[in-house]
Order: sequence, then structure tokens, then C-alpha cells
Amino acid sequence: MASSSASPPWKKKNPVKPAARVTLTDAQKAQAKARAEAAGRRYPNLVDNMYVARQAKDGGQ
Repeated sequence: MASSSASPPWKKKNPVKPAARVTLTDAQKAQAKARAEAAGRRYPNLVDNMYVARQAKDGGQ
């Protein structure tokens, strides 16, 4: 579990470097949408998108 002192992602500033930003592929967008639907949401939110981007970066682990 994350520590309570860390601020949530939606309160942090955007990354300064454009290289730090990730553009999701169509397959990743579908994966994020499936994750949202499994959680009972109609559309993926920031957390779903961050999860999918992290999975791609870490090699799917």
C-alpha cells in the first residue's frame, strides 16, 4: 500500500520533459477500457491508463 504522504497522480504537475509522456497504442487503449469495464466504469480513467503504460514499460509483469 502506498504511503499516505504521497500526493495522488491527479494532483501532481505534468512531466516537464515530453519524453516522459507515453502515448498509448490502440491495443493498450483497449486493455485500459477492458480494465475500466471490469471495475464497472464506462470509460478508462487516469489510473487505468497509468497501469497499462506501466505494464508496457515493465515488460508486462
